[in-house]
Amino acid sequence: MRKLLTVLSVLMATLITYCGPSKQTIELMNQTKDIFGTIPVEMPGSANESAEKISLGKKLYFEKSLSSDNTVSCNSCHNVEGKGSGTDNAPTSTGIKGQKGGRNAPTVLNAGFHIAQFWDGRAADLKAQAKGPILNPIEMGMKDAKEVMEKLKSIPEYSELFSKAFPDQKDPLTYDNLADAIAAFERTLITLDRFDDFMNGNAKALSPDEQTGLKTFIDTGCNGCHNGPLLGGNSYQKLGAINDYNTSDMGRFAVTKKEEDKKVFKVPSLRNIAITGPYFHDGSIATLEDAVKKMAYHQLGKEISEQDISQITTFLKTLTDKTK
Repeated sequence: MRKLLTVLSVLMATLITYCGPSKQTIELMNQTKDIFGTIPVEMPGSANESAEKISLGKKLYFEKSLSSDNTVSCNSCHNVEGKGSGTDNAPTSTGIKGQKGGRNAPTVLNAGFHIAQFWDGRAADLKAQAKGPILNPIEMGMKDAKEVMEKLKSIPEYSELFSKAFPDQKDPLTYDNLADAIAAFERTLITLDRFDDFMNGNAKALSPDEQTGLKTFIDTGCNGCHNGPLLGGNSYQKLGAINDYNTSDMGRFAVTKKEEDKKVFKVPSLRNIAITGPYFHDGSIATLEDAVKKMAYHQLGKEISEQDISQITTFLKTLTDKTK
């Protein structure tokens, strides 16, 4: 059976090459562009960023001196080096003194497009988010903003770099500017994948099997929460909306104190999802297949087949950046 399906896939690809896309493929391309849309070429707030600010932000992103014991940088938990996924691929991240955080580190890739930052949405944007981990006693452990800036001022090169990045300011070496620069760098972390190529009219960007997975994704109802250009990142939902999910983490309730926000979390983006595991806020789900199965059960109340799970994960892998 598997051999027959492989032969059929090859035949379908050949037909597309010589005959152009089928009516069904064109309809799927149009449907998905209406539901999702492609990733914008620029993040909000990036239009007027200078090269000097972005360069400073990148240096600060990798700066371990921003942690109390000089062992942890932003990149430690949100790795963007080489083929980095923008996260550390650990259930929860390791901070200073080997301490473990309470939640899975979400990817920083495309993060500036999100409705807010952190699983509970407590930071409005990238700049607000950048200020948090540095002062978190478990993550980077600096006592306060003053201590951070005194430490940076002791490193001679930063005086010049901040002056170049913020040329109109008399005293540019501030914590607010530090966060502003890191955010400027993070706004450059936009990914490109084959799903966008498909929506932009390249029918061959997705194989017949991947197109089947995309259709199964939609037909199952996954796009009810995972919609928009990032396939998520634009709303909050209760984890365990239909069937309860066992967790002591009350999610957004800690921010709003509203009863209805218990176990409510920001819907994660599915862009690059195949390389950003383990999954969920607690990092308890090791594989993409298991994540799809549990999401269908807890959020949609469905026991989906192994075939559907395989088809959906086949599609989800097309959301990985082409350079990863």
